[in-house]
Amino acid sequence: MPLMLYTKRYMSNDARLDEEIATQRRAGVLQLQYTDTSQIKDKQLFRDILTNDELYKLRVIPLESYKGNLHFGITTTTSQQTIQQLQQRFTDVRTTFSIISDAGYREYMQLYDPPKQVIYKDIALTQAAQQQTAEVSQLLGQVRADDMLAYLVSQAHNLGASDIHIECQREDVRIRYRIDGVLHPIARLPYDKYRVLLGAIASAGNVSTSADEAQQGHIAQKVKMADESEVDVNVRLETVPTMNGIDVVMRLFNMDASRYTLDRLGLSDQERAVLDGIISKPTGLVMVVGPTGSGKTTTLYSVLNTLNSEERKIITVEDPVEYQFPGIVQIPVKSTEGGNDGKFGDKLRAILRLDPDIVMVGEIRDNDTAKTALQAAMTGHLVLATFHASSAAAALTRLQDVIGQNPLFVSAIRLIMAQRLVRRLDDSLKQPYQPSQEELQVIHNVLSTLPPGQQPQIDYNQLTLYKPGSSPENPYGFKGQIALREQFMMTDDLRQLLERPQAVLSSQEIEAAAVHSGMRTMLQDAVLKVVAGETTLEEIFRAVG
Repeated sequence: MPLMLYTKRYMSNDARLDEEIATQRRAGVLQLQYTDTSQIKDKQLFRDILTNDELYKLRVIPLESYKGNLHFGITTTTSQQTIQQLQQRFTDVRTTFSIISDAGYREYMQLYDPPKQVIYKDIALTQAAQQQTAEVSQLLGQVRADDMLAYLVSQAHNLGASDIHIECQREDVRIRYRIDGVLHPIARLPYDKYRVLLGAIASAGNVSTSADEAQQGHIAQKVKMADESEVDVNVRLETVPTMNGIDVVMRLFNMDASRYTLDRLGLSDQERAVLDGIISKPTGLVMVVGPTGSGKTTTLYSVLNTLNSEERKIITVEDPVEYQFPGIVQIPVKSTEGGNDGKFGDKLRAILRLDPDIVMVGEIRDNDTAKTALQAAMTGHLVLATFHASSAAAALTRLQDVIGQNPLFVSAIRLIMAQRLVRRLDDSLKQPYQPSQEELQVIHNVLSTLPPGQQPQIDYNQLTLYKPGSSPENPYGFKGQIALREQFMMTDDLRQLLERPQAVLSSQEIEAAAVHSGMRTMLQDAVLKVVAGETTLEEIFRAVG
């Protein structure tokens, strides 16, 4: 179809037309013929040329077969190797190729492989995990590629999962959900079905199924499943080649802004008062530190959402942008491996010229970004950032390693908040028990180091702890997660200690000084939550050590 005719039709704002125009232009760049399949009214199917599995795997469609001629429709992601294989396979006929849109390809596949009547059962965490895994695996084997992805995402949301792990094993492919920080097996797929699922993920996330290095992508689409239900698929995608294939981890996003408030972070009155006091000031650096998956970004966005108002300009620099909120200017930046290419620092310097009141740096990962963030904190901006460190004191020593011995940075830091996530006991199921002498000794050793005035009055002879119970609906006895935190505030005593000339302090020395100034450590906070019946000693040992 001539481009001029497309231009006249473009005014209808039809998404399919937009895709056809883009595909036609791409075909011109590749110097290949283009076919608009939306104009083919009576679509003919040639089932004896390729099997459905081959149509999925090769991403080609036989469009015409007549008098020794065979014409295939290919997509912009069909490889040159596939074209050569088809030419070598059908040597007795003349094979030609033209590019069709992804929508056209999917339309044909709906005809070749019409959706089956499938009843989607909700996944539940049960003790009979092996039986349920078999049932879910069988269900995934019956549905379309897009439906496989949408079903896994929708069920992950239902169960409150944070991630979906797709892992290539020797015999098959394992699918697990991370729920409340712990992985649970969900399904196992044979490799032929895994390749179909991987193709759908790669196509939606704009990553390659043949890359020999790790890739990142993002999927944001609505999928109408075979049962007419609509699923909002919004995930961050990480892929990495392994011995047996490409492993995939999908981080689920929940775009409900109402979830990101300080009231929902589970802060104690004391912790909330400290944080409110710090972020009410117009300048300074606030860092949230912890390992991957400890809720750092959620905490920062809860702070940003609280500060978001018509009177303030808030700008973020992130790799990638995980949550999108109205009223906040969010700038994505893609760093090369290692994060030392200066892009974060360059972007940060650029946005400081846009006169922001509050700046969030997705992660301080190099010398340039650290120095720029600290300078911004000293020159009239409130700067929020995440940082990878095991504790607040360790974050300070790591920051010193990154930027060198510089007494000026100490005056910029207002608060370092370290955190880890552990599972919360289900209050309706938890079972009381009398702790052993060894457990009592551990609790006493930790709580006796609390600052004066913060030590709870405990009768260790009468102390009751709790362990998880069980029910058919909740076989593991936990429900949700709670954060273990420590808040390092830059007091005058700590500032003087860190500003001493040639001061080279270990994280243990810094932590001891902070505790002397009134800081509660993460381990102390964790044991207090155990005594309060919110979690177990086993959970805090798993998270904190």
